[in-house]
Amino acid sequence: MSIQAINVRNQFKGKVREIVRGDVVSEVDVETPWGIVTSVITTRSVVELNLQVGSEVVALVKSTEVSIAKL
Repeated sequence: MSIQAINVRNQFKGKVREIVRGDVVSEVDVETPWGIVTSVITTRSVVELNLQVGSEVVALVKSTEVSIAKL
């Protein structure tokens, strides 16, 4: 799967720096050229995206929500 287009304007390309796993939700820290962006997503999503430290991702910021797309 690749992202063809998306309406979220605030996109920060970076690499996963740290993942703090919980039973239901996990914190994912993404290191970007502008600093660290932290997202709280389901642990299931971490597994399904196969996120690991060093994974290249895009943090998609809309209002108070930060989403992750794996590259």
